[in-house]
Amino acid sequence: MLVIMPVKDSLDTARESIAALTQALSAHHSSLITHRSSLIVYNDFSTPENTAELERMSSEMGFELVNWADCTNHPSPNYRLTLQDAQQRALEHDEHLVIVESDVVVRPDTLQRLESVVNVSGDQLNTKHLTLNTKIGMVAAVTVDTNGNINFPYLYAQKMKGDIVDTHKRFSFCCTLLSNEFLKAFSFMQLDPEKSWYDVFISHQSVALGFHNLLMLDNPVLHKPHSSRPWKKLKYTNPIKYYWQKITRKRDRI
Repeated sequence: MLVIMPVKDSLDTARESIAALTQALSAHHSSLITHRSSLIVYNDFSTPENTAELERMSSEMGFELVNWADCTNHPSPNYRLTLQDAQQRALEHDEHLVIVESDVVVRPDTLQRLESVVNVSGDQLNTKHLTLNTKIGMVAAVTVDTNGNINFPYLYAQKMKGDIVDTHKRFSFCCTLLSNEFLKAFSFMQLDPEKSWYDVFISHQSVALGFHNLLMLDNPVLHKPHSSRPWKKLKYTNPIKYYWQKITRKRDRI
């Protein structure tokens, strides 16, 4: 599988997230580490100082760094461009694509467990409605806070039961695997350039194409919401100001 992480400043959080990812990749060495980098960090116009630090980390930790400032004049956010580039790379090497956000800290076995779900038949999974021929589109790790409680964006899962849940509800890209089969079925070249974020749309598209999206309640990852976009915290502390900025500055278009 190919693992990617979009980064926009918030370097302290990103550093912790990248370190955890490299540890998880090393733990799953035999199937994930190949002749090329298994982790790509997409730097979306971070400050020059933070870009320099990401370049140092890339050399030290061995991940590939893509600086969008060197490739495009399109202003941040460049999530659409990131997804399109990552999909092309994954398809070229017949891989699943795993997206991990820079405010998420994975566990050593997180990636291995995500991959294991798409590598077994449906009747071996501990969830309802799956058969041997079930097509799996996406597999997500549930997000939790430092106390281990399910948090944003999976608050809707707090009352769900079971280890793995087959759901039509929206997924986030906090820590999510997109299967190679789904990547072949839906081209990210079709993504609306007027939008900023695509996780909700893509998760619904997966279901619309007949795939199943699985949420792993037994595979939690630590999530520190909105570390890279602190203005979004206004949604909870000052919702009027949040929605004013969302409308007038055309921010956070989903």
